[in-house]
Amino acid sequence: MLCNKNTVLVGEKVLLVPYQKDHVPKYHAWMENEELRALTASEPLTLEQEYKMQQKWQIDEDKLTFIILARQGDAFIPDTVNSTDPRVSDLPMVGDVNIFFSGSPLSVPETTSNPAFDCDQEFTAEAEIMIAEPLYRRRGYAQEALRLMFQYVTGYPTAYFIHCPRMEVLQREEARQVPVKLPYSIPPSSLITRISDKNTPSIKLFETLGFCITKHVEVFEEVEMRWKAI
Repeated sequence: MLCNKNTVLVGEKVLLVPYQKDHVPKYHAWMENEELRALTASEPLTLEQEYKMQQKWQIDEDKLTFIILARQGDAFIPDTVNSTDPRVSDLPMVGDVNIFFSGSPLSVPETTSNPAFDCDQEFTAEAEIMIAEPLYRRRGYAQEALRLMFQYVTGYPTAYFIHCPRMEVLQREEARQVPVKLPYSIPPSSLITRISDKNTPSIKLFETLGFCITKHVEVFEEVEMRWKAI
């Protein structure tokens, strides 16, 4: 999406930055791994094809992509920072997080003309995440990256995306203004994910974020999960 081409989302463990040309060689190296391709249902691409894909993702209005960077040490990074800032660009890439939009968001004005959205189709926002670097798995990076992404697209504080959060935490988060968000906010109830029914760690991850299994598609060996209001 063009709307996030200059957006950086700052968390305690990770930063989310737009997928840019400089990220392509590392991303391509990840996707040469057969296991990662299988987990993400991806086809092998040449480096040239990967560069073209990056350009396409940047302008597609139905796909929102961020690269996940891991913070190092206690170095200060302000909430508002440019992706070319050395404090950001020098951080290691560890994965990516995406949302695919389908249908028409309820909060988009009826006068909006956007061929990417079908007004006759139920609106969904399908989330995907990949922590490609093994050293950064099972350490909370994926959970924080998803919560930052969900805050960005819904305009709701990150505390909404914790299963059964303590009320005082939620109230404190509600009082804070969301620093950066999508130009048009989508309802949290439109958030879904589709995961292999054998991928127990990912299923548990989304359960911690308030998602529940709503469908088991046996032919594809996957489950569909949706975010449920607390």
